[in-house]
Amino acid sequence: MESSGRTVRVVEKAGPWGFFFLLAYIGAAIYFISYSDGSFWAVVLGLLQAAVWPVYVIYYTLALLGA
Repeated sequence: MESSGRTVRVVEKAGPWGFFFLLAYIGAAIYFISYSDGSFWAVVLGLLQAAVWPVYVIYYTLALLGA
């Protein structure tokens, strides 16, 4: 492959969203772990649930709307 001498600059502007999602994950982890019994596997399950909490929101929203 031959280089034409041009450079390509990619600007990523998703930094603030990444911080928002990190805070949302931490909040969800605290929520799910607080309802666990404190055992190791319950905490691991709480962390996994925190990773997929938007699925819970969409499911219960659609159930509320009767879809």
